[in-house]
Amino acid sequence: MGYMGINIKSADATIDTTPAKKQLHEEGWCAIPDLLTQDECAQVLSRLWAAKEASERQGDPTRLAHLDPNPSNVRVFYLMQLDRIFLELIQHPTAIEMVKSVLGNDFLISNFTANIARPGSKSMGLHSDMSLVVPGPWTKVWALNVIWCLTDVYFENGATLYIPGSNKWEHQSQVPRNAKQLLKPFEAKAGSIIVMDGKVWHTSGENISQEDRALLFGYYTAPFLRQQVNWTAKLPEATKQELSPKMKEWLGLGVTANTGQVVNLKYLDDQYPE
Repeated sequence: MGYMGINIKSADATIDTTPAKKQLHEEGWCAIPDLLTQDECAQVLSRLWAAKEASERQGDPTRLAHLDPNPSNVRVFYLMQLDRIFLELIQHPTAIEMVKSVLGNDFLISNFTANIARPGSKSMGLHSDMSLVVPGPWTKVWALNVIWCLTDVYFENGATLYIPGSNKWEHQSQVPRNAKQLLKPFEAKAGSIIVMDGKVWHTSGENISQEDRALLFGYYTAPFLRQQVNWTAKLPEATKQELSPKMKEWLGLGVTANTGQVVNLKYLDDQYPE
C-alpha cells in the first residue's frame, strides 16, 4: 500500500476509532478526520478529474439525468477501473476497520463512485442505500458507505443531507411528509471520511456556493447481496492480476460466490448422534 503516493498512516494504533464506532452504531453515521493530507486530497482530486475524462472517452456517462436535475452534478463511475489510486483508497485500513465493525469480516465491495457538486447543482431524490438493493423491511444493516471528502464539505457547497434518527426506520412508510424540513448536513474537512450505514435516509445537497464539493463513495455490502458492479467484467485483466487474494475476495472475483455460512455444518450423524 502507498505505492500511488497516498500515505496509509492509519494501520497502527494512532487513530482511536472507538468513539466513531459507538456513534456509527447509535446514530448510523460518524466522521473521522485527517486520513488524507491537503496535498493528498489535491492529488486525488486531480486524478478524479482525469478519471472523469477517461470515463467519457470510453463511453461511460458522467451524469445520469434521472438522478440529477442539471449537469452541475458530475458523477464518475467505476473508479477502480480508471485509476489505481482508487483501489488504494477503497481498502484503506481505517475504512476497512469501520466496515468490519458493522458488516463483520465477510463483505463485498459493491461500488466505488464519485460525485462532484459544482456551483448550481441541485439535490437528487431522498433515499437510503439499503432501499436501493434490498426490499424492506430493513431490520439489519447490510450496507455501508465510506465517503471520502476531497474538499471541505459544508451546507452551502452541497454537503450530503440526512435525516437524524432515520437509521432506526424499517419501512419506507416511516419517511414523514415533512422529510425535506428534517434534513441536516454532514459537514467535514477535506481529508476526512464520513461513514454512513445503509439505513440512513439522505440526499445530495444543493451547491449554493462558488466552489466545488467533491466526494468519493465507497459502497460495501453483506456478502449475500449482489454487487452493483460486476468487477469481473469491468476491471482490466492486468489490474486483476495485481490484486491481493483478500482484495479479489472483496471484489467477488473468485469462482465461488454465495456458498453460505451454516452454523454447525457437519455430517448428519455427527450433528444428531443417536
